[in-house]
Amino acid sequence: MNLTLHIDAGRDALPEDLDVLTRRLREELGDLDLDSVSLVKEGAAPSGAKSADAVTLGALAITLLPSVLPKLVEFLQAWSLRGQNRTVKIKANVGDRSIELEYSAGTSEAALKGLIDTLTSKLAVQ
Repeated sequence: MNLTLHIDAGRDALPEDLDVLTRRLREELGDLDLDSVSLVKEGAAPSGAKSADAVTLGALAITLLPSVLPKLVEFLQAWSLRGQNRTVKIKANVGDRSIELEYSAGTSEAALKGLIDTLTSKLAVQ
């Protein structure tokens, strides 16, 4: 299963803050049993940029087994509670099926369970 996470640190966050937050989240996700976690590439870096690759701020590409999805969503919920105004949007694709969900620190446990159930049922391999 391939997912794209988009995080939002709030309207007052600077691009540099969002970049640092995204890279820290990527490091923390390394503790989960994910196949891969990487920054989403945006194409060639602008002329004069310090990096060889431009990345999409606040975006991570994740590959995982469907059985790991509940653990990932629960981790992201706990992660969003650690900061103010954090929102996580999950875009998932399996074959020709896709779904997009968004939640924030204020999402209840029942709503979180509903998100997990929706993701797993909509993207279940037939």
